[in-house]
Amino acid sequence: MNKNIIDKNNSERESVFLRQAQADDISALEQLLNRCYRETAGWTNEADLIGGIRTTSAELAAVINDPNHYYFVYPKTTTGDRDGEETGEILGCIAVDIKTDADSNNKAYIGMFAVDPELQGQGVGNVILQAAETFATRHLQSDEQAADKSPARLTMSILSHRPELLAYYQRRGYELNGNKMPFPNDGNNGEPKREDLELLELEKMVH
Repeated sequence: MNKNIIDKNNSERESVFLRQAQADDISALEQLLNRCYRETAGWTNEADLIGGIRTTSAELAAVINDPNHYYFVYPKTTTGDRDGEETGEILGCIAVDIKTDADSNNKAYIGMFAVDPELQGQGVGNVILQAAETFATRHLQSDEQAADKSPARLTMSILSHRPELLAYYQRRGYELNGNKMPFPNDGNNGEPKREDLELLELEKMVH
């Protein structure tokens, strides 16, 4: 499977380009994810529900080095397009984790999705998500098990008590599948500020 740059043009005015994350991106990714999820900037933050950090450099390194995990970044450049020189800042990111369920079926888990708060509301996130979905679908359908052309299954988890985020993904074809679990209170991904927090699983079937 080709891990190189994914290109997706926004029909409006934004040209978003993605490339595979590298070890040199870890520091910028850590800043972006913790800013988007744990600070109050942007509408996707979870600051009122979870304290502490969202991720660590060690966790990001493990994701980047995992052969079943494809982590893509949207780097900032001096010209704003792919041909420009990268500044070292990351404007967006998304991960596609290829998993195998109990029935030996492959599915793609989409996570670690973030867009710089200053770019939120401009369609950048939509483009990044669609590019990741296209990549995941092609990857799953290239497997031998996809010979019967069965739909590819995309999944993700979101926090409960985030109706606006749930609505965002529902508009893009995701639905709650009934799977949920308490938010892990192990200190690895932040500290919940309420006891009834849960992770809700969303699912989307695509051809």
